Amino acid sequence: MAATVLSRPGDAWIDRRLVDLGEWMRRHAGAIRGVQWGIVAVYAVLVAVPAFLPLPDRTAHIWTNLTLFAQFAFWGIWWPFVLVSMILVGRAWCGVMCPEGTLTEVASRWSLGRAVPRWLSWNGWPFVAFALTTIYGQMVSVYGYPKPALAILGGSTVAAIGVGLLYGRDKRVWCRYLCPVNGVFAVLSKLAPVSFQVDGAAWAASPKPPKEQAFTCAPLVPVKAMRGSGPCHMCGRCSSYRGAVRLARRSPNHEIVHVAGSEPSPQQTVLILFGMIGLAIGAFQWSSSPWFIEAKQAGATFLIAHGITWPLEHSLPWFVLTNYPDRNDVLTLLDGALLVGYIVAACIAIGLALALLVAVSARVLGPWSADRFHHLTQTLIPVAGCGVFLGLSALTVTFLRGDGIVVPYVAEMRAGLLAGASLWSVALAWQVAGLSAGGLRRVGATLAVTAAVAVAVANWALLFWIW
Repeated sequence: MAATVLSRPGDAWIDRRLVDLGEWMRRHAGAIRGVQWGIVAVYAVLVAVPAFLPLPDRTAHIWTNLTLFAQFAFWGIWWPFVLVSMILVGRAWCGVMCPEGTLTEVASRWSLGRAVPRWLSWNGWPFVAFALTTIYGQMVSVYGYPKPALAILGGSTVAAIGVGLLYGRDKRVWCRYLCPVNGVFAVLSKLAPVSFQVDGAAWAASPKPPKEQAFTCAPLVPVKAMRGSGPCHMCGRCSSYRGAVRLARRSPNHEIVHVAGSEPSPQQTVLILFGMIGLAIGAFQWSSSPWFIEAKQAGATFLIAHGITWPLEHSLPWFVLTNYPDRNDVLTLLDGALLVGYIVAACIAIGLALALLVAVSARVLGPWSADRFHHLTQTLIPVAGCGVFLGLSALTVTFLRGDGIVVPYVAEMRAGLLAGASLWSVALAWQVAGLSAGGLRRVGATLAVTAAVAVAVANWALLFWIW
């Protein structure tokens, strides 16, 4: 069923342009493939070449050194603003630009065509892949050195191609199940004000088109039953199919309020609470945290007192732990253990605190309902996405500052974004709570979610303004 939006003067023109855009994407698949291959070429150069160049010296700049430019492009521009694009236009990045998606789909043209095994389609992969990639990236300082970037990004690309060669035919099995950011993208795209929408009645009433008019949905989305935008890659191939699919506007709140409740997802609940908020906070916090420093000092004191010095003196190769002695940047075994411990502890502690508050919200609305709990968790998506964006954009600021470029009003912009995302989450909680109860119950449930929002914001405030 198509999402509804309030009509205003000029909306009909916008609606026509969106439909035309969807049709243009369908008719110009060749042009889109050209864009994709251009991005693949740029991606390959920026990922691979810097790993074989000497590390930049202190006189190098972003605009004069390929390694610094690649770091800035990936971590300062690419990742933070790809996240923003999910909220603005859904997963258009995945369907139109993503190099891994392009390569895995092309590889699948020569696939062995094996059926997707049960282990690969496990619903827990979005959280596990995101968590492992995030923690490993911190262990090897992926944001600061080109070899770890090649190991993580290049390794992911090789795995995507391998999956394409094994499973499916003309499909993106990797993207559907194993991509480390698939879950995050699916969650954030629920807020997008545009999506490809399916009119179920029109689909059922239309005769089955000839075979030559059929389309292949690369990310394996059951388009006929699609109600939300999470799995859709916005590639446009299904536009106008059976007169039932079109690119259209919707309220940014629509999917969270009116769809998520009927499609409860424990996996997304874990990803939002423990991944996008808990784990992300730990990953961005640890290097600035006085608690980490205190734990390191206490650990070192304990080890020395017991005559155990090897965890303080030894590291591991760069592909396991950061190890660049020429840059005075080496993580000892103690550092590595505490780093992982800090991130995991933050993931568990913050995730459990948020889960408890959301559970209180669900219980205030009536008898316990797991579906209601999962639904209310979805209202935290704006503040979760904002936090991840701010963590990544802090790298943007750092890269620019290192090049002598000072971005003005950074603190004010961060505060404004957190405030806006927090209000958005609270507004969503108010709407979702209103589906179950009114009056004081609705107020109480919204206040519990507001407390959860405050927990997330407080932890980002520690990083940006207190530490």
